[in-house]
Amino acid sequence: MVQKAKILLVDDRPENLLALEAILSALDQTLVRASSGEEALKALLTDDFAVILLDVQMPGMDGFETAAHIKRRERTRDIPIIFLTAINHGPHHTFRGYAAGAVDYISKPFDPWVLRAKVSVFVELYMKNCQLREQAALLRLQLEGGGKVALGSAKEPAGLLAELSARLAAVEEQAEALSKQLDDDSADAAAVATAAHLERKLTGLRRALDALEPGTGNGAASVPSQS
Repeated sequence: MVQKAKILLVDDRPENLLALEAILSALDQTLVRASSGEEALKALLTDDFAVILLDVQMPGMDGFETAAHIKRRERTRDIPIIFLTAINHGPHHTFRGYAAGAVDYISKPFDPWVLRAKVSVFVELYMKNCQLREQAALLRLQLEGGGKVALGSAKEPAGLLAELSARLAAVEEQAEALSKQLDDDSADAAAVATAAHLERKLTGLRRALDALEPGTGNGAASVPSQS
């Protein structure tokens, strides 16, 4: 069963949170509410999120300050942030949003289809990264265990390598399709860069897996870091 991604919705107005939930419910992911910057930071202490939708205008800790705290934490600094604002103060205001670490900046009222499409891209990237980490963990177990890993049941090295290779191939195919979609849609630079980073990690993992094939000297294989 594929685990759902979590999307953090941060807004001090309940009606805005309700509207966001209505728009994003079609993605069939887990939507988590936060009514303040403090509440958002608390949620980020324990859960991993694919993307954060963050209202700029909030009493107390506003969106910019909340984003600054998120980017200072090692655990959360790489989570994409989409700023939502009901007002537009011009280029300087927008620049402040990007400077705070946002990957996108959307003014209300926004097009539901556009918002849902943007969020879905980051959800897909998050899911691919999760799959990649799973493959890397299995490969590390293979290397450290000297050829036997419990993958539901005990498997011989050849069978395990074949299964790992098949799983990795599925992720590679999905990542390639996602990269083509980003190119076709002229997506945000941040999303394109994240997809390219994912492809580089996939390439490194494929090379390490290929090195484990019989006759290639698997003792020298190493698994790339998936940080």
